[in-house]
Amino acid sequence: MILSGAEIVIACLKEQGVDTVFGYPGGAILNIYDALYKHPEIRHILTSHEQGASHAADGYARASGKVGVCFATSGPGATNLVTGIATAYMDSIPMVAITCNVGTSLLGKDSFQEVDIAGITIPVTKHNFIVKDVKDLAAVIRRAFKIARSGRPGPVLIDVTKDATANETEYVSEVPEAVFPDNTTIKEKDLQEAVRLIDEAKKPMIFVGGGAIASNASKELLEFAEKLHAPVCDTLMGKGAFSGEHPLYAGMLGMHGTKYANFGVSKCDLLVTVGARFSDRVFGDASRFATHARILQIDVDPAEINKNILVNASIIGDVKEVLKKLNPLVAQKEHGEWIAYIDDLKTRFPLKYNEEGLTGPYIVEQIYKETNGDAVICTEVGQHQMWAAQYFKYRSPRTFLTSGGLGTMGYGLGASMGAKTALPDKRVINIAGDGCFRMNMNELATAARCNIPIIEVVINNHVLGMVRQWQNLFYEGRYSATILNDKADFVKVAEALGCKGIRVTKKEEFIPALREAFAHGGPVLLDCQIDSDDKVFPMVPAGAPIENAFDQDDLAK
Repeated sequence: MILSGAEIVIACLKEQGVDTVFGYPGGAILNIYDALYKHPEIRHILTSHEQGASHAADGYARASGKVGVCFATSGPGATNLVTGIATAYMDSIPMVAITCNVGTSLLGKDSFQEVDIAGITIPVTKHNFIVKDVKDLAAVIRRAFKIARSGRPGPVLIDVTKDATANETEYVSEVPEAVFPDNTTIKEKDLQEAVRLIDEAKKPMIFVGGGAIASNASKELLEFAEKLHAPVCDTLMGKGAFSGEHPLYAGMLGMHGTKYANFGVSKCDLLVTVGARFSDRVFGDASRFATHARILQIDVDPAEINKNILVNASIIGDVKEVLKKLNPLVAQKEHGEWIAYIDDLKTRFPLKYNEEGLTGPYIVEQIYKETNGDAVICTEVGQHQMWAAQYFKYRSPRTFLTSGGLGTMGYGLGASMGAKTALPDKRVINIAGDGCFRMNMNELATAARCNIPIIEVVINNHVLGMVRQWQNLFYEGRYSATILNDKADFVKVAEALGCKGIRVTKKEEFIPALREAFAHGGPVLLDCQIDSDDKVFPMVPAGAPIENAFDQDDLAK
């Protein structure tokens, strides 16, 4: 059949099973929006800002495992997507961003709202395309979805000139090409070397990252951990891949990880790294990381092997596929003495906080208890993010959505809308700081207009909390540009944008307020006032070895 380029875009989205698009229209993309108007089976969520659309598409993808899709027009519409695209790129999230540009004859002439968005996004996309000929459009869209989903997932940008959306060509529907893991990279000799290292280990530890979630490997990971009889620690991105309620779970590793995870990795003789890329926030001082251990790394991306930490052995491949091959080769192990050592560390160095008054850890603990752990938790970036990682026990994958690599303030509100859209029957809560909330608070209007019943919990300390913590500990209390103690009233902001707002100033007010939010049925903001100098502990100074983790008790000494 003969279709316009705009109609081909919609037809190809339907081919790929897309049911939701987040976006914001403008002149260059009007043809696509006109075509979308005739297809109500694809839900379009008009965000308040294009960055909100990109974060919502990201949250949709993380929560569902499908490809998230966002639209933007040319020029500033396209550039407003960049932070969200970069966020998805750093965390390996499958997303397709479709932008439209000026007509082909106007390219390169500094035309109104013209920008080289493909050039701008080269460093933060897995791949991108410029489509100037309508005949190329369907093939490009199909290829973009395949690239976004295959191997190590990531965002792909398609920039389409306006004339390509208006011109017509023959369109033939196709069934989407199935994407399967590439098993050819999993070598028998690498599997046998892994088995040898496992057999020789007396004190093994497993370190899990987001790759285990991307490959849907939770079942295989559980079998692997129980066969090794080894403690398991994780990254921010890996939370939920291995249940936080399992007796072998040893918490998060790194700068704000548990002491028992950091001390355990520092003492283990084998570190099996599963789908984690060794971020600087994890290893601290690379020269003093896991110095007693041989390191086995399992990752789909060969570029991650020996990039930040030198390893003794590696297996290249999709985590699920690797573990399916490795598990039958591993004999059941018993490391009772080693497990007892880690359990003793848990007893001696538990996570703890000041239980007097309203605090961030208390808020997160109560959310965990009130939801019985059955919720999707999104976060912004900062102290509240670390508390959400420490004090909520994630027992399933795709239940903790956070900007791990880029550290994007303003991510969580859009992401929570995307997650709730993908999983309408799940309770979705965004935990934010007041500094982050200011970044994209306008998306509350989107939640209200589209009736997306998220709960926004603002842990409000009237400062940029994590930066202030560093200023307090390492800059002699010089609080330069981090005090937010102004007249902004977040409850009134929420109400003005169409949401319910509840202020919480005391510990005993929080649970009733949270229950009221659950019962409301629409988007709700809880403005929770905590002390400006509450800190996240444990902590490792930047660049220090992870065994140098300290807490409030250590500071007092």
